Amino acid sequence: MQEPTTAVLSQSLAGKYLTFIIGRESYAIPVLKVREIIRLTNITTVPQMPDYIRGVINLRGKIIPVMDLRLRFGFAAAASAEQNCIVVVQVKNPAGQATAMGLVVDAVEEVAQLATADIEETPDFGAQVDTEYILGMAKIKGAVKALLDIDKVIGGETVARLAATPAPTR
Repeated sequence: MQEPTTAVLSQSLAGKYLTFIIGRESYAIPVLKVREIIRLTNITTVPQMPDYIRGVINLRGKIIPVMDLRLRFGFAAAASAEQNCIVVVQVKNPAGQATAMGLVVDAVEEVAQLATADIEETPDFGAQVDTEYILGMAKIKGAVKALLDIDKVIGGETVARLAATPAPTR
């Protein structure tokens, strides 16, 4: 099977993206994956979860798991700030069903329209670096932002593990 060309890849990635900050870096996810953005709220911890799973929140009667992207990407934990928020995204579970997941980010920047010319494929960082969760790299207002495949960032095994964990009782 032939690999898609860079032009075809970039063209398929063109569209609207929500950009946000984690640490000193900017990232983007397709706006169609975003359900809503809420301010950081109380998160109920769930035992025996990976450290990057902060717990769950009650969002209008629905229990939503919350992942800290800072910790998921291996960055140091940071103190909560006023700009921190939760981006609620729609991801696919291992069975292919849509499920909601909250992502803690340092700050949301903007919704940007990316044209084919703004997107390049992910550079080769060598065999030791896993970049399967990066769709490509975008140039937005002179800055480079990684376009994330949020389904792969979260990972099917994480969603499956969260689905198998009973909701905490109060």
